[in-house]
Amino acid sequence: MTVIFSKKCEYGLQAVLYLAAQISREVIPAEVIANKLSIPKEFVSKILQSLTENGIVISQKGKSGGFAIAKDPKKIKLIDIVAAIDGLSMFNNCVMGFPNCNPENPCPLHDKWGELRSKAYSMLTDENLDNFREKTLRKISNL
Repeated sequence: MTVIFSKKCEYGLQAVLYLAAQISREVIPAEVIANKLSIPKEFVSKILQSLTENGIVISQKGKSGGFAIAKDPKKIKLIDIVAAIDGLSMFNNCVMGFPNCNPENPCPLHDKWGELRSKAYSMLTDENLDNFREKTLRKISNL
């Protein structure tokens, strides 16, 4: 069950982490990525295609087409993927959906959510894809 991210964002994070963990940096077909991660191929293709527009991945069309990471994984932060797919409104909006929720007029969860939101944002901003290479490979091998 997701708490913060949409299913699309979860799949996007998984797919980009998988691509970043590949040493060869060769283009990998969407079907291979989908099979490795147990994600529907149509989702993988759509999500990764949208991430090409943000310069996170590159795509190659044709018979030997697929996707690859666009730049050094050390230069891609997790927040870049989240921002490209879900946007950053989750870090600014009220967790309960109340309008005008702010420190002067807080919702019941405002303070607690603010702490969690700040920690999540920091983690996503501080961590680059390369930091998760080994853990990603271990996780995928257990799927």
